[in-house]
Amino acid sequence: MATFAITYDYLCPFARIANESLVEAMADGADHEVTFRPFSLAQNHLDETEVAVWDRSVDGDMGRGVLALLWSVVVRDEFPESFPSFHVALFNAKHDDLRDIDDVAVLRDVASAVGLDPEAIGTSVATGVPAKMLETEHTDLVTSYVVFGVPTFISGGEAVFVRFMERHKHDDLNRVIDMVDWTNVNEFKRTSVPR
Repeated sequence: MATFAITYDYLCPFARIANESLVEAMADGADHEVTFRPFSLAQNHLDETEVAVWDRSVDGDMGRGVLALLWSVVVRDEFPESFPSFHVALFNAKHDDLRDIDDVAVLRDVASAVGLDPEAIGTSVATGVPAKMLETEHTDLVTSYVVFGVPTFISGGEAVFVRFMERHKHDDLNRVIDMVDWTNVNEFKRTSVPR
């Protein structure tokens, strides 16, 4: 069994490919113990003088993609059996349907479409607990693993940022999972993408 974490932000198409492939592989019986960890790209791109995204009002401008992350934290922690379907559906809403995932109506639609109660999720988000969880997880990812983007795979003390180029390639996913703990290579990056 492979035990690891993977970061995500619904804004990123590469995070979508990795997270979607992982959910599919697990649905097909892959023996993975996975922790899905939110990482805010909006927070990561703030100037030091700006108010952190998790300290902003959920009724105001939190930053791109932040409200979707808060909804995902609630689903992950309070409705874990529904998280995989919600997770993929939210990526689909952003990248296939080109919907505005900063719009509460869109988040409500996605939740309803996978059988979740959007009122319950919205109520939990309004408590501020998911924002504190996002702050804690994001900060830990940065301080403990020097995470700078999504998707990042974390296994043991190792963290590896990966960009898959094609969707639904479970063999690609398995290859990366096998390599996360291989520390003899620090960086392997193509100078151009062969397409």
